[in-house]
Amino acid sequence: MEYKRMEKRTSLAFSNMVKSRLGGKTITSCYQCGTCASSCPVAKITDKFNPREIIKLSLLGEREEVLSGDSIWLCCSCYNCQERCPQKVEIADVIYALRNMAFEKGHIPNLYSEFASAIINDGRIAKISKFMEQKRPAIGLPPLQPTGVDALRKILSATGFDKLQKEKEEAS
Repeated sequence: MEYKRMEKRTSLAFSNMVKSRLGGKTITSCYQCGTCASSCPVAKITDKFNPREIIKLSLLGEREEVLSGDSIWLCCSCYNCQERCPQKVEIADVIYALRNMAFEKGHIPNLYSEFASAIINDGRIAKISKFMEQKRPAIGLPPLQPTGVDALRKILSATGFDKLQKEKEEAS
């Protein structure tokens, strides 16, 4: 009996933590009808993503499984689930909250980490090749200007993003 009470406190603690985050406030309104999963284009093409399962695991307090897994990163943010939810659970926003929590714990897919490094170092995700730089005038585009990397670095520093990214890179 004590185990059940402790288990319930743990699940409530995690769902309340999600609920307190930007985007997470509606998580506890979910009653697991499955409308989100049946509306999701990603869930239709892979078994690795099911918004209903993410919400269920979050409500059950499966913090580590949710935050360290890959499934929260597979959402394509189409908002179909959110538009169709009869309980008005903001599922895509809850997933954003979970992603933020995962990132804070150092759980981020390598692809996003590589994007972050490129943004911090170059101000853009993809490098522009010399060939493309030389082609720009021929197709009527102006030469590339500096991207304002210094301003971007200030923003990333003010939000703590640069520290989290550095920790991720050091851990890899």
